[in-house]
Amino acid sequence: MKVTVAHSPDSDDAFMFYGLASGKVPTDGLQIDHVLADIETLNRAAFEGKYEVTAVSFNAYAHLTDRYLLLPHGSSMGDGYGPILVARKDGPTSTRGIPVAVPGTLTTAFLALRLYDPDVRYRVMHFDRIQEAVRRGEVAAGLLIHEGQLTYESEGLAKIVDLGEWWRERTGGLPLPLGGNVIRRDLGLPMIEKVSRLLHASIAYGLAHRQEALDYALQFGRGLDRARADRFVGMYVNELTLEYGDRGRAAVRRLLDEAWEKRLIPKQIEVEFSA
Repeated sequence: MKVTVAHSPDSDDAFMFYGLASGKVPTDGLQIDHVLADIETLNRAAFEGKYEVTAVSFNAYAHLTDRYLLLPHGSSMGDGYGPILVARKDGPTSTRGIPVAVPGTLTTAFLALRLYDPDVRYRVMHFDRIQEAVRRGEVAAGLLIHEGQLTYESEGLAKIVDLGEWWRERTGGLPLPLGGNVIRRDLGLPMIEKVSRLLHASIAYGLAHRQEALDYALQFGRGLDRARADRFVGMYVNELTLEYGDRGRAAVRRLLDEAWEKRLIPKQIEVEFSA
């Protein structure tokens, strides 16, 4: 049987799936095809059930629970760090009354921004255009995900707020859940369990063979040098990625509960993980 696994073309996801993409993790006869696309594209595709396994934002997951289960590993969490709202150094220092460029309305970065400021004005822009748009003055501020969190200062931008820091202070130390891997319910329990084991093994392989996996991930680093790519991978592929644990699961529940209280998602979510 063939299973398609969709994830972003980012160094952290590349690191996570290196074990499978390289063939270092045996697949027990299962053919795994990898599809790479930015997270907002993957969020949209998941509404159609396009891929058996896909990375999605937790904001999008709130719309997809009838079709997909969360896998118990593969999360990206900001543990005291996360999406960063930036402006030019001579620009605004708050979101009050200014338009903010955001990387998609289904991203968790956007959901966290709306929890931070429910009245924020926003403009959707592809994530890799946001830094330049802020620098050029096209928008007063921008919400950065991916590598931009490490490079904005060197490009002359200043932080308004780090939403991961804000979330940790708000919740008494919980990480900010940004994205996770989900699997289609219609695969059936035996296949779901098999795919889950393989993805867990791939993450574990990367963590156990860090330099090897980092060599592979560097080609997806979008200009990061090795030191910064290593730092970025460490931020988003770690023990919370290998297993949510009680703390990670509590963070997901807290995020979605608060989103429902503010009516930022369509229904109250009972978070359901696969085996």
